[in-house]
Amino acid sequence: MPYVKRDDSGEVIAIFKQATPEANEFLPQHSPEIARFLGQNEDSTLFTGLDNELVRVLEDLVDTLITKNLLRITDLPSEAQQKLLARKRLRNQLGNRLTGLLGSDDDLI
Repeated sequence: MPYVKRDDSGEVIAIFKQATPEANEFLPQHSPEIARFLGQNEDSTLFTGLDNELVRVLEDLVDTLITKNLLRITDLPSEAQQKLLARKRLRNQLGNRLTGLLGSDDDLI
């Protein structure tokens, strides 16, 4: 989401939510340059990005274990069940919005 404006030496001097004529370079939100500009520790920003990716891997792992009947959702603590189900609902809602925007595969030749 962040678009950046750089100075003559290439340093980020401004961040914008949307692209503008002077800021049309996109950088990932967890990039070290964004962290440095915001005065954050670059290492912790990298870990945040990796943590987000790892969460998705763990969700997929739990889903696979449930599908293979090696684990039941009720085997997990109730807090874990609630968090997994909430993330799954949100992911489905977001997926449905994207499908609505992109159309169905039935329209393909």
